[in-house]
Amino acid sequence: METPTLRGVARAYLMSMAFWSGLAVLMGLQYRPLSRGNFWASLATLLVEAALRGLAFTFWTPPIFYLVGNYLSLSSRRVRYVLLWSLGAAPFVLLHTTIMWALVPPYDDALQRYVARSFHSWAEMIRGGFADEIFIYIAIVVAAHAYEYLKRLRRQEREKYEYQQALVASELQTLKMQLHPHFLFNTLQGIAALVEDQPQTAEAMILKLSNLLRTALDRGQSDLIFLEEELKFAREYLDLEKMRFGDRLRVEWSISAEANRVLVPQMILQPLIENAVLHGVSRSRERGWIEVAASVTNRVLTVQVRNSGASAKPNGSGVGLNNVRARLKYLYSDGASLNFLLNQEHVATVTLSVPALHSRSAPAQEISANDEKKDPLCEFSSSTTNL
Repeated sequence: METPTLRGVARAYLMSMAFWSGLAVLMGLQYRPLSRGNFWASLATLLVEAALRGLAFTFWTPPIFYLVGNYLSLSSRRVRYVLLWSLGAAPFVLLHTTIMWALVPPYDDALQRYVARSFHSWAEMIRGGFADEIFIYIAIVVAAHAYEYLKRLRRQEREKYEYQQALVASELQTLKMQLHPHFLFNTLQGIAALVEDQPQTAEAMILKLSNLLRTALDRGQSDLIFLEEELKFAREYLDLEKMRFGDRLRVEWSISAEANRVLVPQMILQPLIENAVLHGVSRSRERGWIEVAASVTNRVLTVQVRNSGASAKPNGSGVGLNNVRARLKYLYSDGASLNFLLNQEHVATVTLSVPALHSRSAPAQEISANDEKKDPLCEFSSSTTNL
């Protein structure tokens, strides 16, 4: 059983007192007009009587709400539950009338004045007002049930929302964890192809791969990071792939300064760029290219990854793209999109659009086209942004 606090009890009685006193004033003005000859005195009398009548109803309202809140579970036995509340009408009428009789002297409509208290006047108050009091009792009980059902509905909605948030976070984490083995598998495949023919290059690629994995682990659990940090990881990956393909791979960058400080999901670009290498450049015997562009228009960040020599599925239904679409769905609902286009010249274009969410940090410097990163073997740090 829930134990009420002193503050909660005081608030309940104050709210009840305000409601019933206000209602008593309105009913008094309707049934007992103010005297024109002695307006202020009659108004003061009306207010005092309204306060006393409100006090009488105030005494019962919070306990009824409390009982409903703590014994609503018994409502599964409907007949017994309704019968118990129906039996409460009689003591409510008797006790409420007694309180009113003690607080406010009986009023005689024929004499237009208050009369002395007596057993007869108490019985007359019961006879003349029991129907109204039973109606009020029913109204209080119904209001208490409505209030309790509303509270439980709101609590269930809140618990449902928290459960959905936890489920989404778990599924996002699962999707994010899928990227690491997928990325690692594809990279190791490339390294394995060079072990016999180019062992030194393979060794350098292993060192670069260790730096990439360290960067991925250092990012922690944050879902959103700056685009410039995501591009930093992508550059490191493409530097690794350049060691594998040499002159066969050319990368061009066109990133606006404003786009750099937009928050994007962690590892959201990696599958797109990885697909560009795996299904584009690596499948072509000629020189290939990859273009990465990002800009902000009308509070929407658009990132476009284009590559030559594409041989991917025309509908872009690979594991990497499906993973990205699922993450976008969980994070942005319908506010983000990922589109794939393959033209007749075997140029694949993947366009990612997400809401441009900014932080309070200062804008970063614009990344120029064909900008080359320093040797990834050098030490660097990768910072994450926690929302």
